[in-house]
Amino acid sequence: MARPSPVINVMTAAARKAARELVRDFGEVEQLQVSRKGPADFVSAADLRAEKTIHRELAKARPGYGFLMEESGASSSGDGRHRWIVDPLDGTTNFLHGVPHFAISIALEVEGEVVAGVVHQPLTDETYWAERGQGAHVNDRRLRVSSRAKLEDALVGTGIPFKGEEGHGHYLATLAKVTPLVSGVRRMGAASLDLAFVAAGRFEAFWEFDLKPWDIAAGILLVREAGGYATTPAGDPNVLASGDVLAANDRLHQPLAELIRQVPRTVDAAA
Repeated sequence: MARPSPVINVMTAAARKAARELVRDFGEVEQLQVSRKGPADFVSAADLRAEKTIHRELAKARPGYGFLMEESGASSSGDGRHRWIVDPLDGTTNFLHGVPHFAISIALEVEGEVVAGVVHQPLTDETYWAERGQGAHVNDRRLRVSSRAKLEDALVGTGIPFKGEEGHGHYLATLAKVTPLVSGVRRMGAASLDLAFVAAGRFEAFWEFDLKPWDIAAGILLVREAGGYATTPAGDPNVLASGDVLAANDRLHQPLAELIRQVPRTVDAAA
């Protein structure tokens, strides 16, 4: 098994430090001060504290690297080559409702390419990590995508557009196209973990539209390093630029891509 590199150790340490705070805050979730950031998209005191902790720990370990973070956005500092892409609390709505399914996602981008990723699930203490060319792992166990080859046997993850955002018509039409042909569809509410579950073989596939880089940067590397495919439904590997992602094992990626492409984006305009 590949041993974690120094950069993976730095990322894991930062995630674990923030995770301790999130676990504490999750136990007092009803007392958190919450502000509304947008339709169905909340930002919590816990979210902001976690981001501050991760920023501090990563900046201390690699002072020349830049940042792209969900809450504070992109930093203007850094060497222009290295950038951390961070979601300090993926699954904020789950967290605030007391649903125990959320994660911390950290990726390292070097000259525009994601080369390392960590997705840490605080409540289960599972750390999914991957480095380009070194495979994907959860804690000390190597990961491989599922080997199931039939859509009818596939458990598929997905994500629904937030209330108030465009895309509901297109998403629902896509869901109607996929659901009758697969074993089941799950909407868990944390894209980074959905992608980690694909890498671990728990899901055969995951798709969602209009995601942000911090939602998926670490997860797409996990899937690829576990032997799967992560592209847009149209087959473009530049998922971060698009925000549309289809991740699956090598046998089901193409059939699912063909299904999803059958639904045009214009369905929203007609709805």
